[in-house]
Amino acid sequence: MNILTVSPSPHVRGCMTTQRIMLCVILSLMPALIMSGVIFGLKAILIISVCIVSSVIFEALTRMVMKKEQTIGDLSAVVTGILLAFNLPVSLPWWMAIIGCFVAIVIVKQLFGGLGQNFANPAIVARIVLMVSFTAEMTTWAAPRFCDVVTEATPLATEYGDTVPSWTDLLIGSTGGCLGETCAIALLAGGLYLIIRKIISPVTPIAFIGSVAVFSFIYGLTQGDMSYALQHTAYQVLSGGLILGAFFMATDYVTTPITGMGKLIFGIGCGLITFLIRTFGSYPEGVSFSILLMNIVTPYIDRFTMQMPIGGIDFKKEEKKA
Repeated sequence: MNILTVSPSPHVRGCMTTQRIMLCVILSLMPALIMSGVIFGLKAILIISVCIVSSVIFEALTRMVMKKEQTIGDLSAVVTGILLAFNLPVSLPWWMAIIGCFVAIVIVKQLFGGLGQNFANPAIVARIVLMVSFTAEMTTWAAPRFCDVVTEATPLATEYGDTVPSWTDLLIGSTGGCLGETCAIALLAGGLYLIIRKIISPVTPIAFIGSVAVFSFIYGLTQGDMSYALQHTAYQVLSGGLILGAFFMATDYVTTPITGMGKLIFGIGCGLITFLIRTFGSYPEGVSFSILLMNIVTPYIDRFTMQMPIGGIDFKKEEKKA
């Protein structure tokens, strides 16, 4: 006699576990991690290592204190540590990086229930907390190791100055900036890997980067000719943490929309806010703030874009009819 088992969805199961997804993300971050060591030296690898180890330790200790099952094996803490390190300057003291890991893992992630329950991307919130708390340290960027060993501004801050990095410098990362945001080629390679493996959808990154490009181009036309508009757009797209945020933070499963239309709205919203902060705000970089703000409205985007299942009943409409 055959017994029919009734269970909630999902009914179709695959072999892609949380651990495997996180491992794919880690692999996609390796090109940028290697380039950060090449560009900024061994201290960059040290900061990344400190963030990874601190994140794993904080998660393990928090789960022990809360008497919950250990989750360090899913590798999500490792991903958070790498992403946070990528958002830090190489000159940041190591103890500040540890504070950022505490904020990301303990406060943003574990106190809200752990992986799958956090309201915002932990690395994004941690970076903003560090930016507000240690503004001077978080806005002091060292020049690449193979250049003069002095501090310098990021390309976004020098775009209107006399010394402007070339497009080649922006692509390979021989400019000032945070550890993981300078080498555009490495980030694009990692993002393309995630798309090919179908770990992330290309909708949000394309909408995010594309909207920043469109708004920047239009603004550039109002400030100069076509040549200036193209140059301005290139610097806005290739500089700062735009590519890093678009591929690796704005595509977080937990804090971003689940519908296709929602992902599109989310990406455009992030692009618009980033453009407004960069152009009219006091901060040269707006990627982190834009993703955090859109994380907050993600539940409303999902509710607005969610389609009714076949055979489903809209109880609100039924109540109005009654």
